Amino acid sequence: MIKFIALAAIAITATAAVKINNTSATSAATAVPAAATTVYQFKVEGLTGGTIDFSSFKGKKILIVNTASKCGYTPQYKELQELSEKYKDKLVVVGFPSNDFNQEQGSALEIKEVCEKNYGVTFPVAAKISVKGDAQAPIYKWLTHKDQNGVMDAEVKWNFNKFLVDEKGKLIAYFPSKTTPLSEEITSKL
Repeated sequence: MIKFIALAAIAITATAAVKINNTSATSAATAVPAAATTVYQFKVEGLTGGTIDFSSFKGKKILIVNTASKCGYTPQYKELQELSEKYKDKLVVVGFPSNDFNQEQGSALEIKEVCEKNYGVTFPVAAKISVKGDAQAPIYKWLTHKDQNGVMDAEVKWNFNKFLVDEKGKLIAYFPSKTTPLSEEITSKL
């Protein structure tokens, strides 16, 4: 009985030390915040290099969209660009190409060409990522899990799902693919 109590005390002390230090081997190895409370804690690779640092968007709303070049919703790139231009003083659109639905098989250069030549995209576009499943990117884990974003659970069901983040980096809304970027549902929240 005394051995059991001693072992329990050691386990509690070790757990408390980890909580006090607020670190773990997992979070240190992946450089992902253990409990990101805002989107500002994320930095992602840009489509053609560089880094998209979400903290640089403080004070503006952010519309995060998973995109694909060969989807029936691909023409939404045009409206995303229009939205980005119309609300440039208070909104940043960020695209995340993904092949989770087998409609974004192109290279970074091919994706860039579709975005720029076909739709005139100038808003930030990240490197291709996974937005669901085991390989889900950390920013999409935050967007889709209430225990991480503090607001809602959401499932990315197809390309061009949209997540709206407020000026303080908090998630405030989710919109499915069929909700177009210039719809009242989105613009009324800007």
